[in-house]
Amino acid sequence: MVAMLVGLVVMAGVGSVFLAGQRINRTHRALGDVQESLRMAFELLSRDIRHAGATGCGNRRVANVLAEGPANGGVAWWADWRHAIRGFGGDDPDVTAGRAAGDRLAGQPSLQLLGGGETSFSVASHDDARATFTTRETVADVTAGDIFIACDHDHAAIFKVGSVGARTVGYAADKDNCSAGLGYPTSCESQGRYAFEANATLTRLDVSDWYVGFNTDRGLSLYRLGREGEALRRQEMVRGVSDMQLAYHQMGHAKPFVRAAEVTDWEQVTAVRATLTVQSTDPQAGVDGALIARQLSMTIALRNRVP
Repeated sequence: MVAMLVGLVVMAGVGSVFLAGQRINRTHRALGDVQESLRMAFELLSRDIRHAGATGCGNRRVANVLAEGPANGGVAWWADWRHAIRGFGGDDPDVTAGRAAGDRLAGQPSLQLLGGGETSFSVASHDDARATFTTRETVADVTAGDIFIACDHDHAAIFKVGSVGARTVGYAADKDNCSAGLGYPTSCESQGRYAFEANATLTRLDVSDWYVGFNTDRGLSLYRLGREGEALRRQEMVRGVSDMQLAYHQMGHAKPFVRAAEVTDWEQVTAVRATLTVQSTDPQAGVDGALIARQLSMTIALRNRVP
């Protein structure tokens, strides 16, 4: 009986050590997932912030012939180059707040960004009369409806692609572009003719609206509303992001960083301070069966606006 009692005590001790080891391993795994999610979230968000307002060749003189842009009577946020960066304190009109998958968490800040992306081509020639660019490379993955920025030493011009060939990108004055002239400055009443020089760049315009929203498991995630061809699509980027706070550095403002409602001129914003909170997907990985949450802040500068 004594031997059995001693055996039970030993087994209980071994079992306790085993369970403790499992709990520690569970906690470490969840903590690693949280840290990886934070790293990934900042890497993706930072990329879009750094590219905001970028034209592909550094020229800040920009003509915009998109018919849906506010300057041409349109209302589309993704066509408004004057707001290459624009934040909201919880009242973003372009992302529905609700509890369905992909909906924005009500009251959460969001951030809209426009800028030259990673898809870029070198111009061999530009036929202004025929509204066609000929590129040096094959224009792979380019489709009608994409938005591009043409840029050379004189200025940049934003337009919507109407036709695509093996090495050609065409556009026209139609429902998408209010003018076929890409000169600077350009208005819908004036053709603004201009032929971009050889070795100019064609860069796809990336547009994004970042926010925290509900995922398919009724949890929270970091989402990106982006434009693919003619469509706007919501994409879940990082799961477990439960909160995003944003502050902005505006040149000439009395305060170093301000909330969206305090920004008086978005064209003078040069940096964003983002604070993200990420929770573990395992709701009982922390102490006493609680979830694990970590918060991290980072300041990201807009590359083309840094003096």
